[in-house]
Amino acid sequence: MLHPTDFVDESATPYPTVTDFFTTFNEEMHSLYLLSFLLTADPDKAEQCLVSAMGECVEGIGVPMDWARSWTRAAVLKHAIQMIKPAPEHTACVSFISLKRSATPAENNPFAAILLLDTFERFVFVMATLEGQSDEECAILLRCSRRDVMIARVLALKRQSTTDALAGEIVQC
Repeated sequence: MLHPTDFVDESATPYPTVTDFFTTFNEEMHSLYLLSFLLTADPDKAEQCLVSAMGECVEGIGVPMDWARSWTRAAVLKHAIQMIKPAPEHTACVSFISLKRSATPAENNPFAAILLLDTFERFVFVMATLEGQSDEECAILLRCSRRDVMIARVLALKRQSTTDALAGEIVQC
């Protein structure tokens, strides 16, 4: 007869420990800080967001080990949203007139094109394009409609392509 303990690998810890989360943060510190910085667009706020996320992960131990890495990224995202409170500009239609406004690249900053996006567009761009979340996931986390997310994503991508084209023209000169 099989006993329930026959199926349990006692050497494996199914839930991460505080040490596991600190290991994850150490291994992914640069990536997590970059995520935090791209969302907040401010080095001090990015640091504060990262510290808050780390505190939440340590306090909330109890997620399965497989989820520890994604949970740390989700915690950074959650704290950035709470800190910055990005909200869509409720426009009746999509207007591309303002695309040139943010198309000026800043020298010596590879992330300037992202940081120049409007706050809501930047969050949507980072969440959807860089983090791979669906429009529906973005809408739920940002507490807005999928339409708001889709418009912001299109605008952000248009602004990115405008910035890329402008940078290409500058290089050719």
